[in-house]
Amino acid sequence: IKLRELIQSGMLGEVVSMQHIEPINHIHMSHSYVRGNWHNSADCTPIILAKSCHDLDIIKWMLDSSCTHIQAFGELSWFRQENAPEGSTARCTDGCAVEGTCPYSALKVYYRDRTYLHHFDLPKEESRQGEVIMDYLRNSNYGRCVYRMDNDQADHYVCNMLFEKGVTASFNMEAFTSYHGRRTRVMGSMGDIVGDMTKFTWVDFRTGESHVWEQSSDGHGGGDWRLVSDWIQAVGHQDASLLTSTIAASIESHVMGFKAEESRKEKGVKEVRV
Repeated sequence: IKLRELIQSGMLGEVVSMQHIEPINHIHMSHSYVRGNWHNSADCTPIILAKSCHDLDIIKWMLDSSCTHIQAFGELSWFRQENAPEGSTARCTDGCAVEGTCPYSALKVYYRDRTYLHHFDLPKEESRQGEVIMDYLRNSNYGRCVYRMDNDQADHYVCNMLFEKGVTASFNMEAFTSYHGRRTRVMGSMGDIVGDMTKFTWVDFRTGESHVWEQSSDGHGGGDWRLVSDWIQAVGHQDASLLTSTIAASIESHVMGFKAEESRKEKGVKEVRV
């Protein structure tokens, strides 16, 4: 919210360009978009929407402008059968020769480290959880080798966007990172901003001074709580103007996502019309 307020206040001068990155984290990618419910675009949506419709929302909302053209590139480069290590097996539980060193080992991620278990229906008794986890790994996609899935989602994705008044924006969605959390840069004629989900720094070109803002709220940088709060206030007062954003704005950003996927597949610039 504060970042958008700064942009819209004119303190950056004329906004010229924006860069935004969504580092998914390599394990999150393998869990959700290689093994998980969103691993095949035919059963859900392309990853630009399944993972990053939020990011297109953010870019459009920050700039408070309509995207006119979009161009995208991206591929499924790594999580493919031809990249399966020698000695690997269909499941991590089948005696895989490289299980002990594979960063995507289901035994490591789910059983030993006990991470990303929110899609597992586990008993409350911790003493029974290991047995149930192993059953999932033997019988569900979560135990399958990441190189032998029927996945088709791109593991890296780049979008270039042209907005009204000539403002440009770029977006990268990257699977192969050790970290997660969105990062954003905004460049204006009188200042720039560099930040992430918890902190951003604004430099005023006119004075040379730097200003830092930090926030400690979780839930997508505090955005989840603010959206719920806005909705409750708008319903309570029967006043739609209290909403920070609207469904109409989200529809436009979803159209951007569909056009980006068309561009990625056809390798051309696409006009965005709503």
